[in-house]
Amino acid sequence: MSKRVFITGGASGLGRALALRYAREGARVCIGDINPEQGVEVEKEIADAGGEGLFLPCDVRRIGDLEKVRDQLVEKWGGVDVVVNNAGVASSGSIEGSSLGDWEWILDINVMGVVRGCKVFTPLLKKQKQGTFINVASMAGLMLAPLMSSYNVSKAGVIALSETLSMELRDDGIKVCCVCPAFFPTNLTSSMRSELPGMDLNVNKLMKRSGVTADDVAEDIFRAAQKGEFWVLPHVKERRMWILKRHAPWAFDWLMHQESKRWIRKFGGTA
Repeated sequence: MSKRVFITGGASGLGRALALRYAREGARVCIGDINPEQGVEVEKEIADAGGEGLFLPCDVRRIGDLEKVRDQLVEKWGGVDVVVNNAGVASSGSIEGSSLGDWEWILDINVMGVVRGCKVFTPLLKKQKQGTFINVASMAGLMLAPLMSSYNVSKAGVIALSETLSMELRDDGIKVCCVCPAFFPTNLTSSMRSELPGMDLNVNKLMKRSGVTADDVAEDIFRAAQKGEFWVLPHVKERRMWILKRHAPWAFDWLMHQESKRWIRKFGGTA
């Protein structure tokens, strides 16, 4: 039987790439997104790739939207096998320069959006006695770069939630997969908030230079979910840095401090 997949923020970037990866396996894929034009387009792309596509409007800031999606998937497909909490936004800035409004905005989407997705779908997955949550975090939640405190905190929150739920839900037949990519080309900077001039251009350059595509990350996620693995760390260099942090934290601290000084010299600490 084909997989039933729901992806928040599935109309672009990694969400779209993952939707098409599942579609190539003949999956039924529901796209939840705030952009109806792109959502309908990806719905057609899913069908062209060999799957069954469905677009439903969904803003992860509203739990009612997620509840409507859940109810429609139960009615249409009898449930869902994979829930991908992918929707997210980016921000940068110093602790004194970033507004509390920007902090609240990113935490509401990046952290609470994942919390809402897990909260809404957990009872259904428990009833089914099976299912997988794929929560998209970031290497920023494992290795905390300067001038990105709000983004770092939001992604660290997703990692903490994912580790907790992996233990909490395992005996209910529910698996959790936590995705921590570094830079790769997406449209993340289109909605990025920053008090630092030029930060978005710098991030775009890092994305283009990464050598890793959204399709590469989607493939890693697909394989990890199939195997029931928790961690997805697609970038080799950053994965090695994370290992260094765990086993030689003093060395990692020195390297990150040097990098921090370079970033602060380049962008400054305030607007």
